[in-house]
Amino acid sequence: MIRKQTILVVDDEPKLVDVVRAYLENDGYRVVSARDGREALVQFHQAQPDLKILDLMLPEIDGLEVCRRIRRESRVPIIMLTARAEEVDELLGLELGADDYITKPFSPRAILARVRAVLRRVNAADEDMEAPVEVGPLRVDLARHEITWEGVSLALTPSEFRLLSTLATGSGRVFTRLELLERIQGDTYAGYDRTVDAHVKNLRKKLAAAGGDAAAAIIVAVPSVGYKLEEPDA
Repeated sequence: MIRKQTILVVDDEPKLVDVVRAYLENDGYRVVSARDGREALVQFHQAQPDLKILDLMLPEIDGLEVCRRIRRESRVPIIMLTARAEEVDELLGLELGADDYITKPFSPRAILARVRAVLRRVNAADEDMEAPVEVGPLRVDLARHEITWEGVSLALTPSEFRLLSTLATGSGRVFTRLELLERIQGDTYAGYDRTVDAHVKNLRKKLAAAGGDAAAAIIVAVPSVGYKLEEPDA
């Protein structure tokens, strides 16, 4: 029997959770839920979900803190829900490790499309058996779903992995932000350019932790265009 993928839905609005649950279960997913941040962390460890839908504004522990704690130990994909329109909330969620976001109000079909797209990207990366790519000390192993710097493994979210592997496999080529958004979020991207900037900021921090300034500098910004990857001292 094929195991159903499990989705953890965290929101303090029971009606919203019920509607999202109905659509996801009808599409073949197993759904567990939580109504506050504390319960969300408990359910995360108990259910071991394949993807988490997490509201930004939660009782007990807010969604940003829940996201921060999960990212300390797991790379499970996270889709943030927010009722706020300000881009700072979306950027903060992405910087903490969320893979995508959707702003309330939204249609159940829209969130179902996001869930499918995120899981499809994760599954495709897991199934891709291309030979490892090396750019200086950076090594991208798609088959193992692992990126290392001088042998040190980088703890990346699925979106960060997708972004860095895209830059590495096209080393030297300039990718526009739009191209990178499409690689990260597929055909469901929100057209929000600073999403890419937030992910790049996270990647540079993680590269710097593994290899110092030289590692962080491997991702080069091309003004008014996007980003490219260059070998150190290239």
